[in-house]
Amino acid sequence: MSEPSTVQAKSTAPELARESTGPELLISNLLRFGVVLSLSLVSVGMVVTFFHHPDYFSSAQALRRLTAPEHAPHSLSDVLAGVEAIRGQALVMVGLMVLIATPVVRVALSLLVFGRQRDRLFMAVTFGVLCLLLLSFVLGKGE
Repeated sequence: MSEPSTVQAKSTAPELARESTGPELLISNLLRFGVVLSLSLVSVGMVVTFFHHPDYFSSAQALRRLTAPEHAPHSLSDVLAGVEAIRGQALVMVGLMVLIATPVVRVALSLLVFGRQRDRLFMAVTFGVLCLLLLSFVLGKGE
């Protein structure tokens, strides 16, 4: 008689493990994908920059010009125009923007996961965190 309950317990344990690791695995994969995509964009941007301007390898003055803040794209429209023109600095900026956005997307995904699990407390906390993150993007400004 005790054998059927053992079999039943063994069959539900993997289901519980699969259910609990599903969201964590999804979030882990999201973070991993965001970092790899960001690294790829930054790397491609650097290669494009040095391909378009090989003098950066030999001239310290040209390299200083590249790294000067006034030559970097400062707005989203500058970045998008630079990507259309295939400018390396703009691709690097897109990579950095992806890196910054990755944890925000993770919080949004966590909100969906908690909603699916009907965990109202964690939904409320996660929603508050997401609102604060989005508010910091709206109110924050760079120099």
